[in-house]
Amino acid sequence: MTMWVFGYGSLLWNPGFPVARSELATLHGYARSFCMSSIHHRGTEETPGLVLALDEVDGAHCKGVALAVEAGHEERTLAELRERELVSSAYLERVLDVHLDCGEVVNAVTYVIDPHHVQYCGGMPLEEQAHIIARAVGGRGPNTEYLFNTTEHLAEIGLHDPDLEWLSERVRGLMA
Repeated sequence: MTMWVFGYGSLLWNPGFPVARSELATLHGYARSFCMSSIHHRGTEETPGLVLALDEVDGAHCKGVALAVEAGHEERTLAELRERELVSSAYLERVLDVHLDCGEVVNAVTYVIDPHHVQYCGGMPLEEQAHIIARAVGGRGPNTEYLFNTTEHLAEIGLHDPDLEWLSERVRGLMA
């Protein structure tokens, strides 16, 4: 049985595992947003950054990519994803129905935000997000790189996220 992973942020441009198949897909009931404070990868405890997470919202949906893990790499992929995504326990690992654009529905490992975790910061105004992202740097590099790479990759595959596009433009302005 194929192991699928739903990518909506850095997994789009840096999956970190061998991908056998990639399909545009939709996850219903969740919205992509910068609703997680990052104290490891894109910020520090002193100067937290922001990373994308899936926030459960009635009626929402998130367009992303379903990534099929190459056969024989499932166990290692899951272990590496857990090491990467569950570093602070702000994400919850779920297996959720993801609707591929080709009409198929698959079960995909998906990382969603725990709204009760201390790092949850949903509902923050975009302007405030822009100022945080413009200055934060963490163990995996500048917060700006994360924003720009994700926004650019979404555009490359034909997916548009108006909030991320606005944030990218605003952050570039703040950095100028």
